[in-house]
Formats: sequence, C-alpha cells, structure tokens
Amino acid sequence: MSLVEQIAQADERGLAASGLACLDRCLPLLGGDDELLRPLWARLADGSDWAGDLSRVHETLAPSAPSVPSGSSDDEAARLARRMLESAPAERTADAVRPWADACSVASLRIHRLLDPAADGGPVPDGGPAPADVDAGRAGDTADLPPLVAAELRRQAAVLELLAGHGAHGLRRALEVSVEGRRVLRAVVSRRARSAAEPGA
Repeated sequence: MSLVEQIAQADERGLAASGLACLDRCLPLLGGDDELLRPLWARLADGSDWAGDLSRVHETLAPSAPSVPSGSSDDEAARLARRMLESAPAERTADAVRPWADACSVASLRIHRLLDPAADGGPVPDGGPAPADVDAGRAGDTADLPPLVAAELRRQAAVLELLAGHGAHGLRRALEVSVEGRRVLRAVVSRRARSAAEPGA
C-alpha cells in the first residue's frame, strides 16, 4: 500500500500520530527541545483534547530571527517545519487532521530532500509543488529517492502501519520511530551548520 493510500485509510488517531511524528522529527529545525511534543503524544494515547498543549508548544516555539541565510535550503526547510506546526488543528477530528497529516507528510519529505547531500537541485520556491520524486515516493515508486528521503518515507509508513495495526498500543513504538528520525535529522542539521561555519564555506 502506498503512503497516499495509507493516509487515505487512516483513522483520526493514526492521522494525528502521522502528522505529529513528522513534526517531531523536524523539531531540530525549530530549535525545539526533544521532549517538547511529549504532552501531545500523551493526549493521543488517552484520547483527550490537545488544544492547550498545542498552544503551549506554539508559545515555546514563537518565531525568532532566522539563523540561516534567506533563500537557502536550510531556511526553506525551517519554513516548512514551522508551517507544519502553525497548521496543526486544535480540534482533533478526522476531517481536520487528514489534510494536516497529508501536508505534513509532503513537507517532511521535502525537508529531508532539501537537506539530503545526495539530492540535486536547490530549494523549491516557498509554497511551490513538491519535487516529482517526492510525489512518486508517496505514490509507491521509491526507486529514485535520495537516501535521507527514502528513510523518512519508510518512517512515515511505519507510523501509519503501527497505528493501523495496534491502535493506541502502537503509539509507543511510533514515538520510538520518530525519535530515531529526529536524531538522524539533528545530526544532518549539525553537520551542515559545521560545514557552513568552516573557513571558505
């Protein structure tokens, strides 16, 4: 089953977990603490409202002065991550979270493509269409995906599979998958920052 099909068939909890996991993995781009989204995961587990916790996350991650040049791949990646957060629905219904989960899936894959050293090309204009390989990967054709993007696609699929197969009991493993991906992205971001700081970079 393709990722697009998985999202189309997921229930409210699976969709919310999918979007939240994408955001969680991209926290290094927003300067967020690794534990910042844990309360939102807890709300998914017990089925309670997450509006208050979401508001606190917004306050904690209030926009600050950009730390990377405007128009750079890193700048575009950070904008995509912030859009994921800003578009998160306070009311967690299937109708509200399905488009958010789908948008988060695309945004996270675009972020990983922007930061993947094996990917070609520069940033896609803000709000522009996703690269063709990202769309193809979501539709099931993973042949030409750069390594970082392919790994992110697998993580997105794993989260949806865990929630579809185990419901609330799959959340713990879904969080573990997300934490693993966040560590990978944090390492990539740190490496790019070190490279940019080197003389002559």
